[in-house]
Amino acid sequence: MTGGAAAGGLDLLPAGFPGNVRGAFTTRSGGGGAAPFAGLNLGDHVGDDPAVVGANREAVRRALGASALVIPRQVHGAEVAHVREAPPGPLGGSGLEVDALVTDRPGIALGVVVADCVPVLLADPAAGLVGVAHAGRPGMVAGVVPAVVAALRDLGARSVQAVTGPAVCGGCYEVPAAMREDVSARVPAARAVTRHGTPAVDVVAGVTSQLLALGVEVRRVPGCTAEDGRFFSYRRDGRTGRFAGVVVAGPAAAGPGQR
Repeated sequence: MTGGAAAGGLDLLPAGFPGNVRGAFTTRSGGGGAAPFAGLNLGDHVGDDPAVVGANREAVRRALGASALVIPRQVHGAEVAHVREAPPGPLGGSGLEVDALVTDRPGIALGVVVADCVPVLLADPAAGLVGVAHAGRPGMVAGVVPAVVAALRDLGARSVQAVTGPAVCGGCYEVPAAMREDVSARVPAARAVTRHGTPAVDVVAGVTSQLLALGVEVRRVPGCTAEDGRFFSYRRDGRTGRFAGVVVAGPAAAGPGQR
C-alpha cells in the first residue's frame, strides 16, 4: 500500500502508523455499483446491492494484505467489541452492533464506515494492538473515544497513537443553537460556527480534544467530506454510500496491497 496511490484500482489515504501497523482511509475511487452508491461503497445499510458491497470490502481487505476485514453495524453509541476472530460471511462483522472495535490478533483488519462522521484509527504498534471508532456527534458525546482507548489499555497498550480521517468540518456542520449548546457543554472543543456565522459542531476538534486529554498522540488525514467529492457525504448528498477507515497489525499477506 503506497501513500495516496491506487492499490488495485483503490485510492487509499495512508494513516502513517509505524512498524507492522497498516492503516488507511478509503475514497470513492474503485469499486462497483450504480448511483447514488457509485464507487467504493462499503456501507451495507444504505440500500446498495449486498454483493457489490461484499466485493468492495474484499478489495479493501486484499489491498491491506489482511486475512479478514471486520466492520460492525454502527449504532451511534459507545460500546466496544473485542474481535478475537473474524465473523463469518462476506460482510463480516455486520452482526456486531457497536461503534468501536479492538483486537490483538495479527492479520485481522478492523474498519468503520462513515459519510461525515469521524473515523478514528488507533494503534500501539509495539504491543501489536489496534482499534477503530466511529465518532459522529452522538458517539462523541456518548464517549466512544474514551471507551476505545480504555479497551486498548485493558489489552495492554501503553503508547496509543490515533489518526483521524476525513469528516465534515465545523464550517459546514450547521446545527440548531440548542444542540450546539448541549454538545459543547459536554465537549467544549466541539463548539463552532459555520462560514455563515451560524451555530455549528466541529466533531473533529471535539474528538481530538478527547484523545489529547487521554494522553494519546493524534494525527489527522485532512479533508472535509461535505466539500470534497472524493468522499461520500450524507450531509451533501442525502442518500449515498460510505467510505471507511481501516487498520490492521501484523505482517502483510502476500499479494495485492503488500508493502
